[in-house]
Amino acid sequence: MSTDEPVRARGRRTRARILDQAAALFAVQDYAAVSVAEIARSAGAHPHQVTYYFGSKDGLFVQAAFLLLLREARRLEPIGLRQRTPATFRAAVARTTLTLPAVPVAVRAMSISRARPDLQRLAQHRLAILFRQAEHYLARVLDRHDWTLDRPIEVEVRTFWSAVLGARLISESGYGGHSSDIDVAGVLTIHSKVGN
Repeated sequence: MSTDEPVRARGRRTRARILDQAAALFAVQDYAAVSVAEIARSAGAHPHQVTYYFGSKDGLFVQAAFLLLLREARRLEPIGLRQRTPATFRAAVARTTLTLPAVPVAVRAMSISRARPDLQRLAQHRLAILFRQAEHYLARVLDRHDWTLDRPIEVEVRTFWSAVLGARLISESGYGGHSSDIDVAGVLTIHSKVGN
């Protein structure tokens, strides 16, 4: 009996390693500056494995960008949970979200997927995961502080993330100003319940 790792398990491990290394590289370098060969080398893989597992550099980039965004979005949770009032919550979460390094990477990934129908479903799926993750988090915050919203939680989350991504898109497109010039906190309707 062989003690070698099964082929499928080895393939999953290689795929995960490529994705992790790509995410690390794209977190610090622009999309154009990172080559498939560099990703493969840093993952201890062969360049053809990138295309085998992800179809293309674009496919890998979209997956890596959303992996980064999901990881960074989880880091927002303690910041929001520490806030004592709805106003400080709105301000802290908006300010911190706008500065997440993964936000412009995700904007670029959505731009690529828009032009690539074969990647649109992947981007939509990853956005759905982001929204669900944010809904669960916001539900915990609301329950913990006995706060409420003026609209359904799924609308609150989508509106917030749309404002964040849109603000970064505007600032990255060369329009004068910064993403912080947009009142992202103002799109949130979180407030104390009447009588509290």
